[in-house]
Amino acid sequence: MDQPKIDYSKKALEEILTFKGRRPTLLLHSCCGPCSTYPLCYLAPHFDITLYYGNSNIFPEEEYLHRLEEQKKFLSYFERDFGYHVSLVVPPYDHETYMEDLRPLADCREGGERCHLCYKKRMEEAYAYASDHGFEYFATLMTVSRQKDSQVLNRLGEELSKAYPKTKYFFSDFKKDDGNAIGNRLAASYGLYRQNYCGCEYSIYSKEDGKGD
Repeated sequence: MDQPKIDYSKKALEEILTFKGRRPTLLLHSCCGPCSTYPLCYLAPHFDITLYYGNSNIFPEEEYLHRLEEQKKFLSYFERDFGYHVSLVVPPYDHETYMEDLRPLADCREGGERCHLCYKKRMEEAYAYASDHGFEYFATLMTVSRQKDSQVLNRLGEELSKAYPKTKYFFSDFKKDDGNAIGNRLAASYGLYRQNYCGCEYSIYSKEDGKGD
């Protein structure tokens, strides 16, 4: 039986109301610059944000570096135009080690079990960093993507929060209220590079086969 859908956008607003003007620290996992546009606009008035660019899933390395540079570019624009400084943490890139858990699931469909494990691996890496470095909250901006199921991502976040109780998970669904469309307009206005596949080699092959995003 399918699990009932939860309005994670509502949960986010309810949590923000508890701050009463305080801006707690948030470690926000980022997958790319364009996807960070709307979530940062939404979150920055409420949080002191540090972005964690942990994406060893991305292939090839040149693509990873290209997306990282676009992320840095947007952060500079964001501070200039919105007035919020967002720090950036970039862990080492290690695609081969990262893919060891995913290669046995090579034949899974895009958006299925392999992708869910990929989300979890990146979120757990970032969540562990948040806990180790005393962040009050952790979140992922991946819920802004139309190709990613926010119900799955938030269930993963809730599950991971049990292992890192010192850092609270911040529920989100940044697609809501036209978040994805607003983000697309912002990315276009800043001339950000928009990739045409999710990141890993399997998503490249699916794109070539007409099965990808």
